[in-house]
Amino acid sequence: MLHTIAAFDRLGEENAFAVLARATALAHEGRDIVNLGIGQPDFRTPDHIVEAAIKALRDGHHGYTPANGLLATREAVVRRTLATTGVEVSPESVMILPGGKPTMFAAILMFGEPGAEILYPDPGFPIYRSMIEFTGAKPVPVPICEENGFAFSAEETLSLITPKTRLLILNSPANPTGGVTPRAEIEKLVKGLEKHPQVAVLSDEIYDVMTYDGQKHTSLLQFPEIRDRLVVLNGWSKTWAMTGWRMGWSIWPNGAKGAHLYDKVRKLAVNCWSCVNAPSQYAGIAAIDGPQDEVDRMMAAFDRRRRVVVEGLNAIPGISCITPKGAFYAFPNVSATGRKAKDLASALLEEAGVALIGGPDFGVLGEGYMRLSYANSEENILRALERIEVFLGKAP
Repeated sequence: MLHTIAAFDRLGEENAFAVLARATALAHEGRDIVNLGIGQPDFRTPDHIVEAAIKALRDGHHGYTPANGLLATREAVVRRTLATTGVEVSPESVMILPGGKPTMFAAILMFGEPGAEILYPDPGFPIYRSMIEFTGAKPVPVPICEENGFAFSAEETLSLITPKTRLLILNSPANPTGGVTPRAEIEKLVKGLEKHPQVAVLSDEIYDVMTYDGQKHTSLLQFPEIRDRLVVLNGWSKTWAMTGWRMGWSIWPNGAKGAHLYDKVRKLAVNCWSCVNAPSQYAGIAAIDGPQDEVDRMMAAFDRRRRVVVEGLNAIPGISCITPKGAFYAFPNVSATGRKAKDLASALLEEAGVALIGGPDFGVLGEGYMRLSYANSEENILRALERIEVFLGKAP
């Protein structure tokens, strides 16, 4: 029992939610807060998706669903995967889950144990490290550096693999940096992994369609040589503004080994969350198969905001920001301000009314940076930039 309690003590948190809670509390006190902290689209879920869920409820879809998801939902994911990657997968390798985190949880729990090593991006989504430490495995950070455009380096990543490495976690387009790793670099990584057949790969591709400036997302599914040890994480939250619907999917390895792993995840679902609710799954089908006009409109807005953010940040003394190539985050360098990133983020919220996330919340290599989400209106972004500049101008 003590060992179990100790494992829970190793769990970390996603501080973006703590910042959201504090920003909300300040707003309730009457403060004018511009929230550029939380990573969720500020757009409504498209109406035809909402109507599909309402119709499902009215049609009586109120009961349990299969633990791995409705076949119709899994088949929709198959169609979407073929359309976006050119790769055909089996619905029997697709798992429908309540969000993206359960895929992280399942994969990391599956490969993590005391004595094992798991590689993860740093700075990166904080739940990677949290879950690795929960399993007792050793977290090994893969540096994600500004001078590399916040893309991972294949050479550096491969150099960190040891005989104890069980899992490699990748994320492109990336949270928190907005970095997109070029296909050539991914090809080098896949080639190098031939020497490490014991290493499984978890590719977090939740921001797959969110790229700019002609950048193209490269899915790890496009490399058949690692298909038998690849888990791909994706979902509805970002692309269709469905964060609160808690809808994710994952694609598990093919072949006999893959079927073995897939059934373990199915059993985990049975023991943990049972299934994903039916109305959300029908909404998910409508999202994939329905018109994509709202997605295109949202991406065009993000692109405009991205340019406003980068121009505005680079005009503020003490801040520099490279142009993000994906997702909806900027990761400005604030080291020239002379302040620690988390202290600066806290002061900006409390004194200037701007919510941002300090880079160290995404890993030790996040010091000197802050994450800014441009999932907010251009008007609010401009207000926030002005407040940041005024605050830094007054700061000692």
